[in-house]
Amino acid sequence: MTTPPPPPAAAGLRERKKRATRAALSEAALRLALERGPDQVRVEDIAETAGVSPRTYNNYFASREQAIVSAVTADREARIAAAVVARPAGTRLADAVTDAVVEQYTDTDERDHRALMLITTRTALREAFLDTTAAMEAPLAAALTARLGDTPQHTARVLAASVGAAVRIALESWLRPAGHTEATASVGATGLLVPSGSLPEELRAALAPLAPAFDAAERRSQP
Repeated sequence: MTTPPPPPAAAGLRERKKRATRAALSEAALRLALERGPDQVRVEDIAETAGVSPRTYNNYFASREQAIVSAVTADREARIAAAVVARPAGTRLADAVTDAVVEQYTDTDERDHRALMLITTRTALREAFLDTTAAMEAPLAAALTARLGDTPQHTARVLAASVGAAVRIALESWLRPAGHTEATASVGATGLLVPSGSLPEELRAALAPLAPAFDAAERRSQP
């Protein structure tokens, strides 16, 4: 016999519990990483701090790096999409997307700033951080469809995927300055990689080539 789906109220409660558990795990992972250093943090430590079992942890994250990075990046893709939709209707779409991305990637508090500095110290953390840009496609494509109205679905998806790729390139450039390899990148007195240049400038420069495509999509959507 097929189990009937849960009623909407129960499904909503279950989803809220999942989000709360995920948030508790990521916050525990980041707190422990800041206190001990990421190499000294075990999955068992994260699960115990969050009050769940290691098995539950494995339902949410595939690695400690994902959990640590999630404390900084959680819901960022949804916030970017919401910011694009919220921009005034007369705003040029390319500007709306660029401003939303720059705002969400650079408007950080002291804790997030410390976390970003931690992320730059380990290759695995940097890669996990860069990989989060792929999650931008689905919510941003929905936001672009809302802004563009009657437009082919693949147009919104291609534009959203291109934004995600541009953001990754900007972050890579920020973390690994041009002309430097991983071994010779800009390093501080501790021997750790230090981000170089202005992240907002890197983001705007990487997104600039997409402006003509956004403009063309806007023109095609106009009556």
